[in-house]
Amino acid sequence: MKAASPSPRLSREASRLQTRAHLLAAAKRLFVERGFGATSLRDIAAEAGYTQGAFYSNFASKEALFVELMRERSKTQVGDIARALSDPAASAEDILAALERWAKQLDAEPEWSVLGVEFTLQGRRNPEFAAASDALLNAHRDGLAYCIAQIFARMGKVPPESPSVLAAAFMGLSQGLALQRTRLAEVPIGHMIMVFLRSLLAAAPATR
Repeated sequence: MKAASPSPRLSREASRLQTRAHLLAAAKRLFVERGFGATSLRDIAAEAGYTQGAFYSNFASKEALFVELMRERSKTQVGDIARALSDPAASAEDILAALERWAKQLDAEPEWSVLGVEFTLQGRRNPEFAAASDALLNAHRDGLAYCIAQIFARMGKVPPESPSVLAAAFMGLSQGLALQRTRLAEVPIGHMIMVFLRSLLAAAPATR
């Protein structure tokens, strides 16, 4: 029987990216289970199967890792919504159906809402972390605001508040519901975001 071919060795850059991805995934698990404050840099490295040296080769600190983890999530989330709006020929119902699919994906990963709360609280508790966390949260709000503006414009509706205010409100709704999960487990976050969005769209006046 012919022996299986050995797996090709990863390039230095591919290996570094793999290590980075493993560290981010390990940190995500531990931050959700224990919280940011109760998770040490050493815990993250051990969970991922690496040394602390490997950690420092990829991230300057535990805080820097957390910012990168949430930056990647923000990019994915805003990108998913933008893709729902990417077809210029899509009807209003096509757009809403695509957003419903996005909401279901959000509900399939409730741990991200927990991490969002943890990220915001850490920014309030640690002045050195606040600048980086505020910058990322503001960028996330701006990305969502652009998508919200596009949704209302594509449907020929006037938003009841500025898109930035609506984006901040939806972010607050997501985090608030995450904190209430033990009492409102039957109310998925993505579903509730769509309930409010549909209600705002239905009540909004048409553009002239």
